[in-house]
Amino acid sequence: MKKILVIDAQGGGIGRQVVAELVKRNVPAEIIAVGTNSAATAQMMKAGAVHGATGENPVVVCSRTADLIIGPIGIVIADSMFGEITPKMAAAIGQSSARKVLIPVTSCGNYVAGLRDAGMKVYIEDAVLFAERQCAENAPEIC
Repeated sequence: MKKILVIDAQGGGIGRQVVAELVKRNVPAEIIAVGTNSAATAQMMKAGAVHGATGENPVVVCSRTADLIIGPIGIVIADSMFGEITPKMAAAIGQSSARKVLIPVTSCGNYVAGLRDAGMKVYIEDAVLFAERQCAENAPEIC
């Protein structure tokens, strides 16, 4: 079974929506929620994540064994999300061998060139569909 690591900060709203959609679609994966703060973790756990943890060290440790990492694009940018993403977190996620599914969020000083605003619901659905394809029984190995 593949491991999907969902990482979020702030209030955990994006992570909550991702976890809820993964659970709703019955994606065959172990869903691990790591929040940069307890509120974010709690929101993802309420949505149905199997495991949850909070803080820098869980991001670092869980990034080592994840097959997919899903979260807002800020999770790979040090000091983003009002400083909740530490340089160590961003490096651990970026260096992970997991496939990263980054949801475009253009707030907090980031702009994604070429991105057309389709709305958060569309971005989350796209991320979950990608995860679903990657976790399908006969899906090719994630490279």
